[in-house]
Amino acid sequence: MTAPAPEADPADDVLAVGREPEPPTAPYVLPGFEDSVVRNGLEGIGGRLGRWARTGSSWWSPVRVLVVIAALSYAVGYVLDLSCRTQLWVSPERYEHLCYSDIAPLYQLRGFADHLIPYVQAMPNGQQLEYPVLTGVFMQLAAWITTVIASVVTVGQKVVVFFDVNVVLLFVAFLVTVVTTALTVRRRPWDAAMVALAPTMILAATVNWDLLPLAFIGGALLAGSRRHPVAAGILLGLAVASKFYPVVLIGGFLLLTIRTGRWRAFGLLLLGTVGSGLVVNVPVMVANVAGWSFFYRFSSERGEDFGSVWFALSQTGVGSIPADRLNLVATGSFVVLCALIAWLVLAAPKRPRLLAVLFLVVVAFVLTNKVYSPQYSLWLVPLAAMARPRWRDFLIWQAGEVIYFVAIWWFLVQYGIDGTKGLTGQEYVVAIVIHVLVTLYLAAMVVQDILVPDYDPVRSDGFDDDVDDPGGGVFDRAPDVFTLRRRRRQRRPQTVDTT
Repeated sequence: MTAPAPEADPADDVLAVGREPEPPTAPYVLPGFEDSVVRNGLEGIGGRLGRWARTGSSWWSPVRVLVVIAALSYAVGYVLDLSCRTQLWVSPERYEHLCYSDIAPLYQLRGFADHLIPYVQAMPNGQQLEYPVLTGVFMQLAAWITTVIASVVTVGQKVVVFFDVNVVLLFVAFLVTVVTTALTVRRRPWDAAMVALAPTMILAATVNWDLLPLAFIGGALLAGSRRHPVAAGILLGLAVASKFYPVVLIGGFLLLTIRTGRWRAFGLLLLGTVGSGLVVNVPVMVANVAGWSFFYRFSSERGEDFGSVWFALSQTGVGSIPADRLNLVATGSFVVLCALIAWLVLAAPKRPRLLAVLFLVVVAFVLTNKVYSPQYSLWLVPLAAMARPRWRDFLIWQAGEVIYFVAIWWFLVQYGIDGTKGLTGQEYVVAIVIHVLVTLYLAAMVVQDILVPDYDPVRSDGFDDDVDDPGGGVFDRAPDVFTLRRRRRQRRPQTVDTT
């Protein structure tokens, strides 16, 4: 008997005649068929789907695969930090090796090594903790775990244990950020691979505690996409209690509320935000208002700092803006950009997607802020992945941010250490300009999608002809109640006299 001929793969016939293969039926968008960068990148490792890909029911769902990818990239970041960890973050190696972290020095400098409670008790050097309350609680939790571990096992340096504990806890926040990003925009889980694989995530995830507010923001956006405004507000309030910048996201919700009239949902969101914020902040405020308010006083009194456009201007000889005037200039610049975003939202031919608007609002805040620390790029990564899920534009932006990440540490090499050589002020300014330009480039791509909805990768993914704002929650398919665009007058049909 002759062996039966193997079944032909339909894709082989399609490729044989030179036509593009049709994407297989799947419950979600497949980036290998939608994104040219992903398609070209997959050619060498099995094609658009891969030999073992499963688009139907399988234990290896996109979310589980993304968790594995996130774990591997986070591990790479930790390995890059090992040189600093073994040398206890001494200078100038912590700058030269690009592995600086605020976590280690603040263990000693903010009283955690002396078992002091932040905000309530005075620090050994009189310096209060310059972070919002929930980040302080996170740091205190890590300090308590460090004390327990040190009492059970023999450790060389507690600061290393404190760093490792924070790495583990922040890894949980990182996974939450990746998973919530995968679930927020329906049918597009693979866009979260941008978050899991972002070079700045690998490099800057443990520079500070910025992954904590990202996790809360991710939860808020996921809850909002499922039309749970109260839960979204509660999580957004916790994000603001971790890092103050998420408060600007309320402005994005407000603009779309003005256009759609979804005031009840916005009111519930605002109620949840204020409520959770008060629950976290009021006890500390009552215990020691001076310690609680130090973060806000520190933020308002600081002058131009590293990475900002204001610092770049001072390095080019234009001159520095006095600290008492810089607040007005920076805030005024932010308000002007927000006014432009408001006009865009209200005058666009089609209501913009929520995540695109939120991305632009955070971009406006980042570019006008008095400081741009290297980890601030993390604030934009999840929003960028959901606002414009195109790898080409994402990688262009990330390349510029990596250049800035390297530049700031090599610029700081020379600070306080004799005999070291680093970047000059002018060279560092070039890196700041690159960071600003690539951020504006990505923002311009999002603006283009708003002005020409057919360019929007989410609205033109070909998955559903009726797709509108799959991550927008109550704004999805909402009618226009107020816009600034002129309505076209319908011409009356002309009557022809035939008599």
